[in-house]
Amino acid sequence: MKIIDLEPGDPRLESDLLPVLSELRPHLTPELFREVYDAGHPQGLRFSAAYADDGRCVGAAGWRIINNTSSLRKLYVDDLVTAADTRSTGVGHALVDHLDAHARAAGCHELNLDSGTHRTGAHRFYLRERFDIVAFHFTRPLTAPEDAS
Repeated sequence: MKIIDLEPGDPRLESDLLPVLSELRPHLTPELFREVYDAGHPQGLRFSAAYADDGRCVGAAGWRIINNTSSLRKLYVDDLVTAADTRSTGVGHALVDHLDAHARAAGCHELNLDSGTHRTGAHRFYLRERFDIVAFHFTRPLTAPEDAS
């Protein structure tokens, strides 16, 4: 397996990474993904892709380095997903190791992420990878729900 960091404008972002990322974020269209990355890259958003030996993208990670008062400096993982047909084959572990190396090289004190409460399989994985549950994440929607009629 090979993990590479993809830069803005790399066609593999859409051709390789986006199909895997869409398993976690099905709302992302190519256009919306480009918009998010164009706005997010100046804020530190980066993407890493895991490739199997046959050249197929089998994992994706979206991440950024953040400085704040609670953690001082951390690598925050926005997205971490392994293609459904390659789960439990070491792809997720390899991506976490890749991100850990980025975090250490950047002088981070933490590697952290949020995970939806319904993703119990992912939670088991994070606990096996030695992540601790240290907080609740609260969200307050700022947009009105769409008309259901």
